[in-house]
Amino acid sequence: LQLILCILGEDTDPAGQCYFLPDRSVSVIGLIPQGGSYLCTASSLDPSTQERFGLRIVVVWKQELPRPQSPSGWGDGGCVVLKDGSVSLHGSFLGGLGSYNCSTTSPNTISKVWIQVLGLEEGLSTSIMPTVPLPNGTLVAYRGFNVSFNCSGPPSLPSQTLSWGFRGAGPGNGSLATGSGTWLGLRIPDIQPSDQGDYWCQSQNGSSGQGSNRSTQLLVYYVPAQHPDCLWRSGQNLSEAQQFICSWPGAYPAPSLRWVDIHQGPDTTEQDHMYVVAQTDSLVVTLNRSQLSEGQTLKCIAQHPVLQQGEDKSCLLHFKLPFPEGKPLVTALEQSDVTLRCSEARSVPPASTTWRRGVEQEEILPGSRYLVVQEGPEVRLTIHNLTKEDEGVYFCRSKNPLGVRELEVYLTIKAQSAFTGAIVGVFIAALIVGIGAIAAKLVYSSRDRICLGTG
Repeated sequence: LQLILCILGEDTDPAGQCYFLPDRSVSVIGLIPQGGSYLCTASSLDPSTQERFGLRIVVVWKQELPRPQSPSGWGDGGCVVLKDGSVSLHGSFLGGLGSYNCSTTSPNTISKVWIQVLGLEEGLSTSIMPTVPLPNGTLVAYRGFNVSFNCSGPPSLPSQTLSWGFRGAGPGNGSLATGSGTWLGLRIPDIQPSDQGDYWCQSQNGSSGQGSNRSTQLLVYYVPAQHPDCLWRSGQNLSEAQQFICSWPGAYPAPSLRWVDIHQGPDTTEQDHMYVVAQTDSLVVTLNRSQLSEGQTLKCIAQHPVLQQGEDKSCLLHFKLPFPEGKPLVTALEQSDVTLRCSEARSVPPASTTWRRGVEQEEILPGSRYLVVQEGPEVRLTIHNLTKEDEGVYFCRSKNPLGVRELEVYLTIKAQSAFTGAIVGVFIAALIVGIGAIAAKLVYSSRDRICLGTG
């Protein structure tokens, strides 16, 4: 790690500042008191790279510390000892301990000091890709992605040991990878929610025992593969306000759902109307009957950070009036049974279908003579032991929040005696025709003898 230290005057703020520059150098502005140290932290400008350096620069006077073996390549750093004994640094300094000739404010005076730049272990950087940063520094990965973890530190003498570790809610906590050198990588293929937690990279200098630890919280976002479900709350009074439910469970964090009335009229300038929006996996909208109409389209749209731009996760409710279907004319015999059938499969929301009788449309309730059975969209009315009084008009009445539609069925009852006389009449007519046909055939076959006898 190379430090760019700026020359300063006596009026410099002792607190100082430092900046982590794009070329990976650090610019430090500060003043070091005699026998003291200066500490600052610098953060990376790249939010996807979680680098934060803690740099401590210590001025050590010759009489306080024996001179150690200095590393090579110390650079061309310089320093000035001020009147109050503080030191102003300028030029380029590398991490470690070295001897520098510092000029003083007194003319023609040179003072040799020891300058120790600690920050070698603090210069630890991590990157986790591909991820998206949140404002608080937490990183977000998407489920199913292959995520790479990189940890790097500056050159160290002696070499340092790097290790990746994990702390999460599951049982798989602890060390994930260890290696020597200035870089350590880790890869998690097909990352899952169980991989969510805190990832830390630790560096350890084997000689000095000094080390540093950098931790990053990683969240794993995901959404279900299916689209949301648009439902209606059953059991409601169809004459009152209706509730419609949009449900999309299985997303983390909770998605943003919104109910929208899709405009489908000829006026292209009119925009869709949004009823309600909330961050939840289940959203309810309540509409009055006056807000519902035939052909209207209600849409629930889901939004989530995992969804790509233009990717649509939604569901539709296309409202339709009921349309009951069946035979309008039915004929049956007295003292027999008859079944009237009606089917309604078109309406949205589904209609409630009942059988009614007469002009007053009295509802038919199940009893000893009436049996009402519903199987899917079909509703059947069976009448036992028919009498002439059962003849008349019946209504299959279907109702949903949009309105009511009816199928009119007329039931005709025939008496058993009328059918018996008709059958006897048909039999006698057939018998007469048969006898005549037989007689004609006999006459035709004996025509030659009849002619000779008369001659």
